[in-house]
Amino acid sequence: MIKKLQTEKELEQMARFAKALGHPIRLTILQHLEKQSCCFTGDFVDILPVAQSTVSQHIKELKDAGLIQGEINPPKVKYCINQENWDKAKALFCDFFDVDFTNSSCSI
Repeated sequence: MIKKLQTEKELEQMARFAKALGHPIRLTILQHLEKQSCCFTGDFVDILPVAQSTVSQHIKELKDAGLIQGEINPPKVKYCINQENWDKAKALFCDFFDVDFTNSSCSI
């Protein structure tokens, strides 16, 4: 029996998180933040094989999804993981992937 996993609002938020996580560059940014705790845009430009403008677009996507946050220290912006939303994303995905399909009768 499949339980109702999430409310519509939670599903929309999970889809937003999934979209933000759906690119290897953004995953690399998150991995780097995990190791460094915080970084500036230039730090990402140094480790990623893309232009600064592309890095900025990926940072914007992660920030818009709420997975990272930035603190303005002119002329730079310092980024870190938004721990509250990261924990929320983990909980939503854990609930979603906790569904057991082993007894599914689908046989293709």
